[in-house]
Amino acid sequence: MTDKPSYLGLLNAIAIAETRAHKYLCAWADVTRSDEVRAVLRKVAAREGEHAMSFAKRINELGYDVRRKEDEDDDTAIALVTSDCSDLEKMEALKLHRLDRGDKPDIFDDFFKDHSIDIATGELLGRYIAEERDTGRLLRQCYEQLRRTAPGGSPAVADDRLASLERKFDALYSTVNELRDAIPGPAPEPNGSRAKARTK
Repeated sequence: MTDKPSYLGLLNAIAIAETRAHKYLCAWADVTRSDEVRAVLRKVAAREGEHAMSFAKRINELGYDVRRKEDEDDDTAIALVTSDCSDLEKMEALKLHRLDRGDKPDIFDDFFKDHSIDIATGELLGRYIAEERDTGRLLRQCYEQLRRTAPGGSPAVADDRLASLERKFDALYSTVNELRDAIPGPAPEPNGSRAKARTK
């Protein structure tokens, strides 16, 4: 029986976060009135969906399955992006304009400190990191364009309903902190076939 990979928790956290992002970005793209915003959201959503499936696939290849927890994060994000708030307000509430760190350290800098990462997983993480950084740049550019075209510049998000959604969304945003710290829990569970094989 082989030891559980030390980076399994990181892969699990990424798979969960990317699945959530894919869902709410698709829902947002369906309701936005801006063709430009829709194009950005569709592009980013496609990436997030591919990441979710790729990391779930890699976890399965390692002999485990993605372990998800039931919470209200998905519903909160969907409620926000399908509300009648502006695209600018939604982006500010989701903090998407803060993802691009430019040349400053970001959440991905520590991913490869684990020297036990295998080649296939390293390749997957490398592409994921490059695409996520590009996604951050795309979203920041979209945000800046929205600010320039908003009446009176960047309006303050004063709506009580939006403020409440933003507070609740902080729970979803904490997933990013899971990625930063590579917290393993909840750890993926061994998938059925390999788990049985190992007990023989």
